Order: sequence, then structure tokens, then C-alpha cells
Amino acid sequence: MKLNYDPATDALYIHLTDDVAVDSDEVSDGVVLDYDAQGHLVGIDVQHARHCANIDRLVVEHVPAPGQDAA
Repeated sequence: MKLNYDPATDALYIHLTDDVAVDSDEVSDGVVLDYDAQGHLVGIDVQHARHCANIDRLVVEHVPAPGQDAA
């Protein structure tokens, strides 16, 4: 997973996979979900991110080690 924030546009993109998005769905004002060709969620685009989230701080609570299943 990768997070990209563009301060010039105040846009946050959350890459859930490296797969290419072929379809999108705006689920609320300024929040777009991107899907691959099989319909799997591959990314989340958040416009006006500073109004939606505290982007100045990122907290990772639990990340499984490589080869370890997520709980």
C-alpha cells in the first residue's frame, strides 16, 4: 500500500495495489474509488484531503511481517 499526497491540489491517493484502474465510482463528494478490470478495489482518491482527514500525522497500528497473515 502506498499513500501519495499532493499539496498543490490537496489530493490524497491511497494505492491499495499496483494494478491499473479501469473504472471509478464517486461514493461521496470528492471521494472516488478506483477498480481494476476484475472489479477489485485498487485505490482511493480523496479530494480536499485536509478537510476530510488529519494528513499531517500518519499512524501505523499493525503491519504484518512478510510471510505473516494479517489478523
